[in-house]
Amino acid sequence: MAADRPRRSAYLATAALLLLFGSLCITPAVHVTPSQLPARIGDRAFWRMVVDFSEAGGFFRSDNLISNEKTFQQVIPQLQRTVAPAGVYIGVGPDQNFTYIAALRPRIAFIVDIRRQNMLLHLMYKALLEQSPDRAAFLSRLFSRAQPAGLSAASSPRELFDAYGSVEPSNELFERNLRAVIDWLVSNHEFPLTASDRQSIEYVYRSFYSAGPNIRYSFGRYGGWRPFPSYADLMMETDGRGENRGYLATEANFQTLRDLEQRNLVVPLVGDFAGRTALRSVGEYLRSHNATVTAFYTSNVEQYLFQNNGWRRFFSNVASLPLDGTSTFIRAYFNNAGYRLQAPGPGFRSATLLDPIADLVTAFNEGQIRNYGDVIERSH
Repeated sequence: MAADRPRRSAYLATAALLLLFGSLCITPAVHVTPSQLPARIGDRAFWRMVVDFSEAGGFFRSDNLISNEKTFQQVIPQLQRTVAPAGVYIGVGPDQNFTYIAALRPRIAFIVDIRRQNMLLHLMYKALLEQSPDRAAFLSRLFSRAQPAGLSAASSPRELFDAYGSVEPSNELFERNLRAVIDWLVSNHEFPLTASDRQSIEYVYRSFYSAGPNIRYSFGRYGGWRPFPSYADLMMETDGRGENRGYLATEANFQTLRDLEQRNLVVPLVGDFAGRTALRSVGEYLRSHNATVTAFYTSNVEQYLFQNNGWRRFFSNVASLPLDGTSTFIRAYFNNAGYRLQAPGPGFRSATLLDPIADLVTAFNEGQIRNYGDVIERSH
């Protein structure tokens, strides 16, 4: 018995060492908490997002340099009541997004459009907004017209456009401002624009120079004049209750947008709503930053997606986004799309509709969405 004691002691000592070494080899589970959205995105990170999140550019029948929707302000009062503040905005198309951004004040906004030209249009706007201390200076740069005397921070949109309506365009200003736009993007922000990108920005900027505040959706390769609202018309529209909520309605609205642009928090991407990269990449980025999509402006893109199976891929992409009960689609519906539309008033060709995104995803998963009419019928 006494002879077993040394062997037992050695066994116990060995077992204790094995337990000790075993405990050292166990890696405890590490819980990684998602970071919050940044207050500012650096230039290199911004461009990396534009490149990595984007897809190959696609075709659309119009240059779509400005909106052809007159009613997009009319849903803003309800959006401001129901959409959570300081969220995430996703949109499509040109500068009607700026009005929603100014009204909803998101932490970050992504503009996803199938046309690379739209991404470059937004970079042009970015440079002009960042270089312009106020609305009057911005319009001077946008349209290459000398700034009229007498305009102030208190000037109404009508006063702004009445003043600029009588100013002739200046080729000297156009050439100088175009160089400043390209230099601002390439030298100041260090965005590596290609020669083709620069030519596209020049084409877009020249369109605003040529047409001025009267530029319309139909300007350019889409054809001649059509009964679409002009840029000035859209900037003087209201929410249907008499209040103009546009991004040029007040100096405060303009500065809200300008501040986000200066902090690289309006991110334009090239992407198909039904594609595999853009929306999915946005969703992954937002989840990694503990952020939720609160508003998604689709214009009438869904109308085109229902011409094939693109709508199924789009709604699958939407289902992959971080959402909550307040997340809302903003849709444009035109009265030529084959579904009865109750126009919001005389002279309107479209209506702007809202739809809770989570409810739409549920309906899609349950097979309740079969055609474009189903989408419009559930919107309000």
